[in-house]
Amino acid sequence: MNISYKFVVNKKLKIMDRRDFLKKGFVYSFAGSMMATASGFMSKVFGQTNNNPDLVAVRGADLVTMYKRGIEEIGGMSRFVKQGQRVVVKPNIAWDVSPERAGNTNPELVKAIIESCYDAGAREVLAFDHTCDNWQRTYENSGIADAVEAAGGRILPGNEERYFQEVDIPGGKTLTKAKVHELILESDLYINVPVLKHHGGATLTVAMKNLMGVVWDRGYYHRNDLHQCIADFCLFEPKPTLNIVDAYYVMTQNGPRGTSTSDLTTMESLLISPNMVAIDSACAQLYGADPRDIGHMRIADELGIGKIDLGEYKVERIYL
Repeated sequence: MNISYKFVVNKKLKIMDRRDFLKKGFVYSFAGSMMATASGFMSKVFGQTNNNPDLVAVRGADLVTMYKRGIEEIGGMSRFVKQGQRVVVKPNIAWDVSPERAGNTNPELVKAIIESCYDAGAREVLAFDHTCDNWQRTYENSGIADAVEAAGGRILPGNEERYFQEVDIPGGKTLTKAKVHELILESDLYINVPVLKHHGGATLTVAMKNLMGVVWDRGYYHRNDLHQCIADFCLFEPKPTLNIVDAYYVMTQNGPRGTSTSDLTTMESLLISPNMVAIDSACAQLYGADPRDIGHMRIADELGIGKIDLGEYKVERIYL
């Protein structure tokens, strides 16, 4: 049995057929033993199973089940979180919309990640975002505030400039300084948990774009070459220790906020990688786009932050 998606190419919601996709896209295709052999491109996306994958892509179950399997395959949360560490989980919590709209990261996924951080020995797990809508309503109506608290974490605001400290961005071309939330600067590590979706200005928002939520002046990005600024900030240290992408319900038009559930396509997927560029490239191809056509992904490759050619990585694919 062959299982594949239909994918969105761009904001015009053009749907690729299978023939076009095999030339251009990123698909979960499992035949027989679930080996993807339909094309040379597929072998790059889903390489042979190995013990130390750079990227894990999971499909075919609910988000929490996919996350638990995926984090196990990449080495367990204890590979990334050590005993006694202070951890920040950075979801996308930008919009005052309910979880079924998929404008924000799914709260059940956030809860599961925080629980696994504690299981790995974290001393404290914190979450925040610099929201676009009113932060209190957004935290509440997204379901993420309740999820964080249910998992034993604390959710903190990002709505005032006093929470941010100015830092230099070494090597940045357009973005050479930024004010970064103190939690990113003062914690032992942070985990980036975006939701894959369409974005009117950036084409897609995934891991790299989600880091705009840790800076204060997002308007500077929009006034001064959005794609370059997104890539420039990814030069900053610390980078996320791990990136976990919610790609279950994917907004394919009217992003980043969306208008209704009619903007969504069910992709039933989750991806995990320590490398932002690798995971963004995989998500772009999952969406049906060429990462080389997305400015910040191409620039990040040129800056040496990571490679958009998935053939450079060890990739583990799992179908549940």
